[in-house]
Amino acid sequence: MDMPVRPFRPPAPIPHAEPLGFASFLKTASRNPIEIWGTRAFKEPYIRGTWLGVPNIVVNDPKGVRHCLVENAANYVMQPLRQRILRPLLRDGLLTAEGALWRRTRKAIAPVFTPRNIAGFTETMQARSQAFAERISGRVGETVDGSHEMTLLTFDILQATLFTDDIAGDGETFATSTRAFLGSMGRVDPLDLLDAPAFLPRLRRLKGRRSMAYFRRLIAETIERRRAEIERGPDGAPNDLLSLLIKADGLSADEIEDNIITFIGAGHETTARSLAWTLYLLSQAPAERAAVEAELDSVLPTLSHPSEWVDRLVYTRAVFEEALRLYPPAPSLNRTALAPDRAGDVEITAGATVLVMPWLIHRHEMLWDRPDHFIPSRFLPGNRETIDRYQYLPFGVGPRVCIGASFALQEGVIALASLLKHLRFDYAGNGPPEVVQRITVQPLGGLPLRVARR
Repeated sequence: MDMPVRPFRPPAPIPHAEPLGFASFLKTASRNPIEIWGTRAFKEPYIRGTWLGVPNIVVNDPKGVRHCLVENAANYVMQPLRQRILRPLLRDGLLTAEGALWRRTRKAIAPVFTPRNIAGFTETMQARSQAFAERISGRVGETVDGSHEMTLLTFDILQATLFTDDIAGDGETFATSTRAFLGSMGRVDPLDLLDAPAFLPRLRRLKGRRSMAYFRRLIAETIERRRAEIERGPDGAPNDLLSLLIKADGLSADEIEDNIITFIGAGHETTARSLAWTLYLLSQAPAERAAVEAELDSVLPTLSHPSEWVDRLVYTRAVFEEALRLYPPAPSLNRTALAPDRAGDVEITAGATVLVMPWLIHRHEMLWDRPDHFIPSRFLPGNRETIDRYQYLPFGVGPRVCIGASFALQEGVIALASLLKHLRFDYAGNGPPEVVQRITVQPLGGLPLRVARR
């Protein structure tokens, strides 16, 4: 009699049993924010605490999430700590802008992400993914850094779809600079946690200045080139994200630059990390990988166009969605309350910090069966419908939900199918990868994967 296959339990920081002291909390949060959480955070619907005299409320209850981020979203603005970390990178980009600027920017960008436009990107996504798969197949038997390689792939897809192959610079330099840029600039500094004045230098970010300068030069050159094309006439430039931003009413030159950096620096980074984690998870779960390969072998030949892949490759999509659950691209969605409010039985005072943490909610014992295990079947038809909309938040929720969510999901499925159609990626590390939060949830030091044919 065959024994049932036990699901794989992927690596993650172990929750601590007792609350951290002040010094320990400061050290841990600065090194790896997702390590601060104790066992209560994965068991209880709400947790109250204080930091520097400010009330902090962790909201894990889906009804509370819906109330704070959807029903009463106008009462909650971006948390100052989040802004202190992200604004030095993204300035007035869509992720960090608020109020009228955010509304104006979102309106300008929205036409790119209509369902029709997103479906129109599928052929380009498939062509670039297939070309990448063919290139990496020349490295069969070698070990590659999956994080780095997926950054190369998603950058290629991003510049082909949203920027019509018109981003200055080359992919390899871009990938290296992205890692340095987000790895240093996106880290929590102890001074941020202590609410120190902005004029005090954050030493951990100083080494990111060179990569920041690279990004700014690259974007300035890209914008200058596209402006010249637009000025040559209506047929001189494609109507892509870059052109829409340049033509948008009310966006300054700096704001255009900030939004392009947001998309190429952070927008593609989330999908790259998710793809790398998916390849790792499959390498540790032979039965799940076999199921994906069987689906690709049987279903892909019956599909006439890549626009069908997301809906028809149900197991491949479920695997990607489960990777997004275990390693959410945006692990925290934190807000500050403008006025008193109530979530469930919890009073929220004006000025309180409300912490909605996909990292916690996605692994919460109250919400998931075996939450720490890799079980893609939870996202298959028949199971997917039982998941509350507000317990699965890989792209956020409410007015500030990620504008590129459908783009990213489509890109992820197409890229995975193209890569796994003829290739396998086996984890080649000496031990489990260490999971850290920078801006995204990523493997510290990269993700060594050995390329093989199947």
